[in-house]
Amino acid sequence: MAPSRADQDSLKCQAAERAVELIRSGMTIGLGHGTTADFAVRKLAELLAAGELERIRAVPCSRQVERTARELSIPITTLDEYPCIDLTIDGADEVDPRLDVIKGGGGALLREKMIAQASRQEIIVADESKLSPVLGTRWALPVEVIPFGWKAQAVFLERLGAGVTRRMGEKGEPFRTDAGHYILDCAFGPIEDPAALAGQLEARAGIVEHGLFLGLVSDLIVATRRGIQHLTREVT
Repeated sequence: MAPSRADQDSLKCQAAERAVELIRSGMTIGLGHGTTADFAVRKLAELLAAGELERIRAVPCSRQVERTARELSIPITTLDEYPCIDLTIDGADEVDPRLDVIKGGGGALLREKMIAQASRQEIIVADESKLSPVLGTRWALPVEVIPFGWKAQAVFLERLGAGVTRRMGEKGEPFRTDAGHYILDCAFGPIEDPAALAGQLEARAGIVEHGLFLGLVSDLIVATRRGIQHLTREVT
C-alpha cells in the first residue's frame, strides 16, 4: 500500500534532517527548491539559532527559497560571491539506480543545475516514492525554453518522441521560471539513453536547460518505511 501524505512528509523530513547532519560550521551551502529540501532549510535554521552551526553561507536555488531562508535568518550569499559550494541539499522528482535524477518539477531546474555543478557534494534527499528503475518511467522531463518560438521547441521535442505540455500557472497563465522562461513537460516514457537525449537537448537553440541531472549527484539519502539509506557515488 502506498504511504499516506502524512507518512510521505514524515519520510521526506527524516531524509532531509539526516542530510543536514553532514553540514559543518564555516561551509557554503546550496539550498534546494521543493518540499523535501524545505525540511532541510528549516532544520538548518534551527541549528543556526541554537548555535550548533556557525559561519554558514547559503546560496538559494530560487527566489522562493531565498525568501524562506531570509525569514528564518539564514545568512544568504550568491554564486558570484562564492562560486565553489561545499555542499548542496536538494530534492528530486525521480532517481534511478545510478543516482542520476530528473529535477524541475518545482520549476527551478536552471539554478538548481548551476548550483549542483558548482558543488563539491550534491546531496539528494527523497522518500522511496521517487525511486525508479529508469528515468522517465514515473515523471515527465521538464525542459526550460525561452518564450520566443516556444512552439518550435515543442515540435522538436515531439519529433524526439515526447508528449509535450506547456506548464501552466495557478491562474491559468503560462508558468514562468525565475528567469522568465517557459517549461515544457515532456513525457518520453522510460528514457533508454539519458546522455544521448541530454546531448540533443543541449544542442538545440532556444532550449535553456533540461531536468536530466546526470553524473552530478554524490549522495542519495532516501527514507523508506524500513529506515534511511545513504548511497554514495564518486563525482568526477
